Order: sequence, then structure tokens, then C-alpha cells
Amino acid sequence: MRINELRSISIFVRTAELGSLRKAAAALGFSPQAASQALAQLEQHLDVRLFHRTTRVMALTDEGRQFLEEAQPSLVGLQRALQITRRAKEEIAGPLRIVGPRSAFQPVLWHVLEAFCQQYPQIVPDVQLEDRVGNWVEDRVDVGFRLGFSPHEGVIARRLFAVQMVVCASPGYIAQHGAPDSLAALQSHRCSAFRNAGTGAVVPWRVRVNDDVVEHPITPALCTNDEILELHAVLAGQVIGQLAGVTAAPFIRTGQLVPLLLDTVSDRASYFVYFGSRHSQPARARALIDLAAQMLTDTCAFVLSPQELQAAQAGALGR
Repeated sequence: MRINELRSISIFVRTAELGSLRKAAAALGFSPQAASQALAQLEQHLDVRLFHRTTRVMALTDEGRQFLEEAQPSLVGLQRALQITRRAKEEIAGPLRIVGPRSAFQPVLWHVLEAFCQQYPQIVPDVQLEDRVGNWVEDRVDVGFRLGFSPHEGVIARRLFAVQMVVCASPGYIAQHGAPDSLAALQSHRCSAFRNAGTGAVVPWRVRVNDDVVEHPITPALCTNDEILELHAVLAGQVIGQLAGVTAAPFIRTGQLVPLLLDTVSDRASYFVYFGSRHSQPARARALIDLAAQMLTDTCAFVLSPQELQAAQAGALGR
């Protein structure tokens, strides 16, 4: 029979400490028979006798005393390590590695992090924002946020909110150049485009046509791999841009941007919060996941209702 060395050594050490196999079994939560079998297996495994036994007394042999002197400190250290690790898992303190997309996500994540750090000041967030999708294990991620049409394989995810893609222009641009009334009309307008940092390719606009989301290529008057710079260009009246609702919503609500071509607004993609396991998460990771879900699930802060979009367009274009 294969020996469970850790269990057998634990029973041996506790028996030596208490002077009784029965007391050791009770202290460790084993039956006397199981404890006796484990001790016998250990002696057989080591090929030495560890105790002199009588009906009333158990006394260490010389080999048993030597083994106890070597094993006891290591066992105590191992038990301490187990206790510290279990306690650390349940503490809402310590480092927490968080990853997320750079584009358009900073304001979303900061609102959550600010509330999280106020609630749990002993947390030390380690936040890495980048648009590539990295390796969850190699990057040692505790909690991740990603934009996509569905969760990535290999990790567990909770959907937070839909990401609208809205064609926008500033009132100043519309006053100077007019507003397009169709996708085809964009050919005569100055448009901005996002350039994929990894491939260098210009990313076409993704627009809704009937019930489908399709790619609509444009001839850009401005290219960038930074959505904040693109936002500033649109706000300044230099270009028309297709912006994520996360970026555009606050400016549409204040009238600084005008939503256009409302029938093309797509919202198939969503933000998700990711984590590696439902059962072995540190408490600090669970706390952030729960707070993000509480604050962001189907939030209206970064999503414009059809009524809001129509009112914003009508107010600016008089339609």
C-alpha cells in the first residue's frame, strides 16, 4: 500500500508529543485504527522501529528520537506555511495584478479602482493596460478585463456591459462640412481611423447594417492607435470618428459631440471581467470582481439609450 508520508509523519510527531497514539489520532481527526496503520506504514517505509510499545506506554527508540529531531522543525514550518497561505488567501490585502485594454478603458477601470482602494486600502493594485491579449498564466493575472464578442477560452468571465460604436462629429465640424446622411456619403467627409498597433493595418469601421455587423472601409484623413487622440481630433472639428460609447457618451450628453447615422450603431461587443477559477481565488480578487460586476453590469454610464441618441441628434441637426 502506498504511504501518505505527510500524514504518517504528522501522526508520528503528534504521538511523540502526546505520548499516546490514541490521543494523537483524536487531535488530528483520525480513527485509532487509521493512525495505527499510518504509523506502521511509516516504520515499514523507513525499515526502523520508531516506538517501544507496551499496553500503556509508547516510548521513542533511538532511531525514533533522531527522526523526531529532524522531522519536527520541518513539519512545524510546513504547518505554519499552510496557515499563512490560507490566511493570505482570505485577507483582502496585498498585491493584486490587474490587466485590461488600454483603448478607452482607463476611465471605466479608474472608477472601479478608486472605489475599490477606498474600500480596501491594504490592497496594492498592479495595473497593466495594453491592447494585446496576453497569456493569463505567464502574465500572472489575478483579474482581467477584455473587450470582445464572447469570453476567451481557458478563463472564466462575467459580462459587464455592451460597447456601442457610434459615428460622431462635433457641432463645429457639422457647421462647416455638414452631416452625412448615409454610409456612402462618408466618402466626401474627413474621417478618422484606428490603426492596429500589432499589424499596422487600418481598422475598418464596424457598423450595423440591418441585423448584421459588417466592416465598412474608409479613406482616413487621420490615423492613430490612440483613441484619446482620436477623440480630441473629433472634438476639435477636424474629423468625423467612430468612437466607442465608453469614450463618446459623456461628450454626447453634454452636446460636445453629435451622434450620426444612428441606424449603424453597433453594440455586439461587450466588456468582460476575467478570472482563473471560481473556487481558489484570493479574497482580494473576488472582492474586485464583485465590485466591478456591481458597478458595471449593464451600466448606463457608458451606454446611450436609443432615446438619448435620437434626442442628441435631433437637438443638433434639427431633425
